[in-house]
This record gives sequence, C-alpha cells and structure tokens, in this order.
Amino acid sequence: MTTLADHLRALPDEALAALFRLRPDLVVPVPTDLSALAVRAQSRVSVARALDGLDEFTLRILDAARLSRDPDHGETSTETIITLAVGTGRNADRAGVRTAVDRLRARFLLYGPESALRVVAGVDEVCSPYPAGLGRPAAELDPETAALVADPARLRRTLLAAPPPARAILDRLAAGPPVGTLPAAAPAGEGAAAPVSWLVDNGLLVPISETTGVPGTPTAVELPREVGLLLRRESGPLGPLRPRPPAVTGTAREPKAADSAGAGQAMEAVRHTEALLEQLAAEPAPVLRSGGLGVRDQRRLARATGLDESTTALLLEVAYAAGLTGEVDLPGAATTRNGADQQILPAAGYEGWRNGSLAHRWEHLARAWLTMSRQVGLIGQRDDRDRPITPLSPEAERAGVPAIRRAVLDVLDGLDPGAAPTPDEVIELLGWRTPRRSLGRENGQREVLTEAALLGVTGLGALTSYGRLLLAQWTAGDTRLGENGDDPLGVRPDADGAAGGGTAAVRALDALLPAPVDHFLLQADLTVVVPGPPEPALAAELAVVAEHESAGGASVHRVTAASVRRALDAGYAAEDLHTLFKRRSRTPVPQGLTYLVDDIARKHGGLRAGSAGAYLRSDDEALLTEVLADRRLAPMSLRRLAPTVLTTPHLAGRLIGALRDAGYAPVSEDATGATVLARPKVRRAPARGSVANRVTDPLATPRLSTPRLLGIVEQIRRGDAAARVARRAPSTVRDGGRSGGAGPAMPAAHAHTQALAVLQQAVRDKALVWVGYVDAHGATASRLVRPVSIGGGYLRAEDERTEMLHTFALHRITAAVLDE
Repeated sequence: MTTLADHLRALPDEALAALFRLRPDLVVPVPTDLSALAVRAQSRVSVARALDGLDEFTLRILDAARLSRDPDHGETSTETIITLAVGTGRNADRAGVRTAVDRLRARFLLYGPESALRVVAGVDEVCSPYPAGLGRPAAELDPETAALVADPARLRRTLLAAPPPARAILDRLAAGPPVGTLPAAAPAGEGAAAPVSWLVDNGLLVPISETTGVPGTPTAVELPREVGLLLRRESGPLGPLRPRPPAVTGTAREPKAADSAGAGQAMEAVRHTEALLEQLAAEPAPVLRSGGLGVRDQRRLARATGLDESTTALLLEVAYAAGLTGEVDLPGAATTRNGADQQILPAAGYEGWRNGSLAHRWEHLARAWLTMSRQVGLIGQRDDRDRPITPLSPEAERAGVPAIRRAVLDVLDGLDPGAAPTPDEVIELLGWRTPRRSLGRENGQREVLTEAALLGVTGLGALTSYGRLLLAQWTAGDTRLGENGDDPLGVRPDADGAAGGGTAAVRALDALLPAPVDHFLLQADLTVVVPGPPEPALAAELAVVAEHESAGGASVHRVTAASVRRALDAGYAAEDLHTLFKRRSRTPVPQGLTYLVDDIARKHGGLRAGSAGAYLRSDDEALLTEVLADRRLAPMSLRRLAPTVLTTPHLAGRLIGALRDAGYAPVSEDATGATVLARPKVRRAPARGSVANRVTDPLATPRLSTPRLLGIVEQIRRGDAAARVARRAPSTVRDGGRSGGAGPAMPAAHAHTQALAVLQQAVRDKALVWVGYVDAHGATASRLVRPVSIGGGYLRAEDERTEMLHTFALHRITAAVLDE
C-alpha cells in the first residue's frame, strides 16, 4: 500500500507548490522532510483548516468517498464516487462531481490514483462519524437487523407496515443525523416511546445506549445505513445536492443612489465619532477594574451625542481600534466611584485625525473596523458570570470576527453594483460557500451588515463603490504582504500612507462628499450657518467663537456672550473677531454682533485677578466697590487692601469662576501684570496605532509567491534526502562508534584512531565514507561524504548529495565507515 509520504515524494515540484498554495499552514513552520509533511497534512488541525474552506457540495462529495470505501482496503474510485452521488445522471452532473473530486485531490484530502483513492486519516477524526447523515452499516450494529436488511423484500414490507408515527420518526432520522434520543423517563406505550419501541422490535432501529428504565424503551437509537439509503431512494444516497450556490437576487438599487446614501452615512459616522471623542475629552470615562467602560458612562455618552447605545458602542470600539482613544492613569492614587485608576480619553493622534479631510477620516475608521477583532454585537449581553458585556471590555474579543467581515463583504463584492441582497440571502450563500465556518455564526453575519450600513460601507443595502475599493485595497494589502515575503507579524507597508496621497477609496468618497467650505452665513439672530462640511481651520475657529447647535449637511452655530468671552480668554482681541467674522461670512455682519463683541471686549479685562490666595485689582475704584458689596461674592471673603486692590484667601481660578458666574468679566494676570491667556489645556492619552496597521486576521497565513513556494519545496526535498541517507548509514556510524548495534562500546581513543585511519584511506582513494559526528548541540548525526583533505585538526569533505564542501572538527568525529 502506497503511503501519503510516498505519494508526496512522487509528485513534481510544481504539484507540491500548488498544494502549499492551497494549504499554506503545511509550511508554517517548514517541515523537515516529506514524512513530516505527510504527518502534518493528516493532522486534525490542518485537515480542519482545509475542510473549513470547502463548499457544501464538495463536502458532500467527500462524504460520498467515505461511504464508498472498500471495508477491507479503505479504497474507492472516482467512478464509484460519481455513481453514488448522481448515479448515471446527466454528463453535467457527473462533471460537477468530478470537479469536486479534483478539488479534494488537489488539497490531498483524497490521494492516490483515480482507481484507488484513499481518504486521509484526519478526515474521519474531524468530520461527523455519520457521513452524509447516514448511520453505520447494520452488520456493525446488530445481527438481527443485518439479517433484515439482507432481505430487501422483507425490509420493504416491514417499512410499509410501520405506523404513521413510526414512519415519521424514520423519515426524520433518514434526513440526518441518524441518531435519536428519548427522555430518561418516557412512559412505555405513550408519546414517542411507543413508535420507537415498535421500530426497535421490528429491527428498523438499533438501541445504542442504556434503556430508560422502562422495559423495551431505549434511551438512544440509531438508524442503520441500509434503512436510511432505502428511505432516501427519491432524494439520492447523499440527500438533496446543490452543485451550484443559491441565487442571490435582493433589490436592484441605482449605484449612484447607493453611493450617495452611503456617503451621507459615512459623513454622519465621522461626525458622531468626533462628537463622542469631544465628550470624552470634556469628561473622561473611567475604566472598570474588569476592563471596559461602565454602563452608566455608555448611556451618558449616548445621551450627550443623541445616539442609541448600540451605535455608541460601535463608534467607541472603532475609535479605540483606530488608535483615536486610549487609557491614561489618573493623577496620584485617586480613584473613581467605580474603583478604577485609569480613564479613557482621546489619544495623542486625535488632533491629526480631526484635521484630515472627511474621506481620510472615514477611511481611517473603516480600515480599523475591518481589521479589529471585536464583536460589537455582544455588548449589552451577559457573560458566563452573568455580568453585562460593556464597550472595550475583554469579553467582546473574538479572533475570528475579521474573517466573518471579509466573508460577508466578499458576498456583496461579488454582486453587480447596486445589488442589495437581504440578510437571509447573504447568510444562505455563506452557508453554502463555507458551511463549517458559517455554522453558528449567523448572528455575527447579520451584525456585519448592520455595522457596514452604520459606517457607510454600504448604502441602501448595497456595497458602495468606495467600499468596494476599500475592500480591494484590504485584500491587495494582505496579498502584497505575502508576495514580498514580509514578516507576517510586522506592520503592513503603506498602512497609513493613504493620509498623504490618498487611496482610490478616499478619492472616490471625496468625489461624493460635498466640498469643504471656508465660509459661513451670519444671520441677524447671531446664528452661523455653515453650508457644508467646514475646513479644519474654520472648524477650529467656530469651536472657539460660537456654540454648536445642530449638525447635518449644513451645520448651525450661534454666537453668544459666553462664546465671545471664551474667544477673548483664548487670546482674540475685539479687532481680531471683527476681522474673522468679516472674512469668513458671505453675508453682512449683523450690527448686533458688532455691538456684542465691542461690549464684551470693553468689559473684558476690566478686572485683574492674581494669587494672594488671590487678588483682584482694577483702575475703576467704583467697580471694585460694587464687587465688594455684591452678596453673591460673599463666599470669596473679599477685602480691600487699597482703593484699587481686593484680596481673597481662595485661589485665583475659583475667584475668576465666581466673578464670571456673577456676570463680571475678569482676566488672569501674571506677576508682571501681563494678561494670561486662558485657552484650556487638553489632556490626551498616549499615542496608539490603529489595528489596521497590523496583520488583518491573526489566524490567517500569509500568501506565498511561486518562487518562495518552490524554494520551500527544494528545502523539504533536501531534508527528505538527508533523512533517507541517514537511515542508510551503517549502524556503527549511527550508534556513535559502537562495535555493533547492541554490543558494548569500544574505547573512545581506539574508535577515534580507527575512524582517522578510515578517513586517510578515503582521501587517498577518493572514496565515499560514512562519517558519524557530534554536532554543536551535542546530537549524534551521520553524513555520506567524499573526503578532500585532512589537516590542522579538520576534515574537509564534499557532500555527495548537495555537492557542497563541509568542514568537520576531527575531535567531534565518532566513527567512519567506507561506503560499500
């Protein structure tokens, strides 16, 4: 019988390279020889990975190969498999089965000639013990049942005599799996126990476990294979087959409409993310001891931004994955009400992201979403200890989520532009393409579609044009990583290089978004209307001089006394504000705004605060008298030191806040009397990289180029040849100088002298010699060489197999025997 290792040795290099391309895990790490490769190719883990990538039809054909094996030799043939699957049906059906067999042979899940195919050992360990949902042969289950199925006429009569409830049980078990169980205390003669007892008594079902305690009623039963095949006479031995994937129709959208809807949602996603991060900057959220944010903080952020909790959780997770937020230790040993000693707030890279264009900002978020290993749909559920899963908590980590996103988006990418399938259609198609991977992941697949819509990757249910380009860029980035031979755990080249020149996805989205504006429209009621997304510089100015009121295609702000005072505190002068409004506004500046700025500026700085605790001075003695008499400032304990100076025991910051709350407009000054600008300091977490800069799927194996694969094949063949040569070495060499395989070892000095004499003779005769030696790690090895010279304590010899020159230290040589 030819083993898998022998079959691999007989393959040409190109065929081995093709195998490694289909199953790259076989060469990570590179096996030492072909025997090791054969062992790995039949291991449970490697076979499971190979099966995970197969479609439903190919897996059914593999079941046909398992079912049609010869019981004695374990072999089958392509023709036997085709006959079992489709009988003598149409040529197209037979060709489809042959193609599936070729697919299995290419992955070496089946190996050998077409007339004697064998299933690799790992398949039976990984797959169900019931191929195609059929039970074991009757001969393996029960002699009486075997006698029944050996008489086809009697078997048909018994089936026809089955009562309707019993026949229903048979039909259900025939569809698979063929094993059924009953409750532990099923009363005899009642419910499902009565028809099961009838089937067992008549040999159509075989008990396979202990009874329920009720005479004649088993706990578990199995439907013999022959009975199942008879019940499947209409649908075929393998059941209903689907050689082609299910059709996906959905709704046809106008591609431009889908792009427009997606672009609008992308703009909203960026805006909401920025609003969330601004809320975190204003009031950082404490990190729970168990990790993640608390439920109350999630709800607070949702209320502040007007989002629902699920969308808030998604954007928080994406922002963290994109490196826009991070943890920072609280000052000192202070702790929050949750007992946390860290907070979540925007990271150092947030300002750079915020200053980019809308399309760049969206791409940064979308790439992080594609690659992050976080299942956001779990947030809000409860873990194994009945604790709620919160944003950024470790319980939402799932390594396989990026693969689910890729599979779902690949379905959308394979459809015509504008095609919007239903979630059920996408799930059904994925269930056919990769049934082993998709089983139990239906909820995760639905979540991907929802998240893609919220982030603007899809519009109106269809994949957008820029989303298609982003997906192509993601896939090409992974291919480029493997083709160049880069470190699979290293940083992806050009991970954030798009921020400079702009990728195709960024350019496509830029064309759909409204152009950034550098102006606004001032209204008589002091509202500021920005007719489009503001440029970063304009957005920064509006954040200082106006209050944000509403967002959308045209955002609305309002200039108030407080916002003007804030601008003056930040270093603007009245003339600067007049110039800003005149330069940025496309409408005349309202006279009321000019008066407001001048009035606030005239009062601004009329009072000067310092530390005494703190002092308050002014050239206007009447104004200080008014302040001293103001009952609202009584808690400040003000007292007059001079006609133009008041003092308080409280700090200057508290004094300035109290004065502003009372309607005054003080400013702070330093020891020289110069005004201190009051632009607030912004705390930031340490800079973090985006997960998009790392390998897309931590479970994936990088693709390898053809030259690299052929190099690996050559390396394995060299190792295999060395292993075979080592096995041919005489026992004296393999045993490190022993006189025989089991005899006593000769003295080391005598063995060394004898080996040296053999080597000298081999140099003279230019003969091949087996050399046993101890390598640098202390292991004993052997090699067939042709000695060239001996001198200086070293042997120089040519390896006959590789034609390479090697040098051996003489004191490490344990034995030498001439090759016969």
